[in-house]
Amino acid sequence: MMGERTVMQEALFYSFHIEDHVPADHLLRSIDRFVDLGGIREHLKPYYSPMGRPSIDPELMIRMLIIGYCMGIRSERRLCEEVHLNLAYRWFCRLDLDGAVPDHSTFSKNRHGRFRDSDLLRKLFEMTVERCMSEGLVGAEGFAVDASLIRADVHRQRSVPGEEGLPPEAAGRAVAEYLDVLDDAAFGGSTPVTPKRINLTDPAARWTAATREAAFYSYSTNYLIDLDHAVIVDVEATTSIRQAEVVAQRRMIERTQERFGLWPEKLVADTAYGSAPNLAWLVEDRGIEVVPEIWTGC
Repeated sequence: MMGERTVMQEALFYSFHIEDHVPADHLLRSIDRFVDLGGIREHLKPYYSPMGRPSIDPELMIRMLIIGYCMGIRSERRLCEEVHLNLAYRWFCRLDLDGAVPDHSTFSKNRHGRFRDSDLLRKLFEMTVERCMSEGLVGAEGFAVDASLIRADVHRQRSVPGEEGLPPEAAGRAVAEYLDVLDDAAFGGSTPVTPKRINLTDPAARWTAATREAAFYSYSTNYLIDLDHAVIVDVEATTSIRQAEVVAQRRMIERTQERFGLWPEKLVADTAYGSAPNLAWLVEDRGIEVVPEIWTGC
């Protein structure tokens, strides 16, 4: 017999617990057990005014960003929509059914404001590494280093030849930031090579033909990875040039020792890091063993 038609009926009272509707094997439950963001409020305290309206809870924004990274949600606008609709996301963000979700513009303002000024994302990264160390996941006997290309979200045609340099009328936040760090080794100061083209939207993006596909603008993310459990212990972004990657490798090794007291006995890398000056820095200056077979390519 056909059942009765289902019609929504408004009830006077509801007894609803989001906790009961999040599966026990949900990925966010596994992550939540290890997420401790108690220290970020104190870290950010100097960057908030003692007067005015209460701000959006920074822990809520960080939890939403964690969801975005883990679930592959790249758009902040879509992230806000998903958190609004998904019960598991609301549970992870500590939001009840009628809890307000921040506007997507809030993320942009904080990323380019308080989060950047306070270096909050670096702080969160280091908190994660410290937790991995306390769980015995970092041995520090050997590290691996490598760089990955990240495609820049810029228009290929909006550029000028590198020998011409930026035109006087070029303006914008990305241009100003590029000019501020132009002498830094990670952004071109480490090489006399003139870039083939300079993009006017984001001059820090480098024109590269390092892959088999057509050349494109990119950045490089450099990773220092502990070999015991493949835990990333440091990361640094640079332009996509080999000299900048070598400089980033040195910075990451030194920063890892300064922040965590870790010093590798050996370093695994490909031939890009096998120049004579870099080998001298590793072996003679820092006493880090270099495995010969690794330098032939890995």
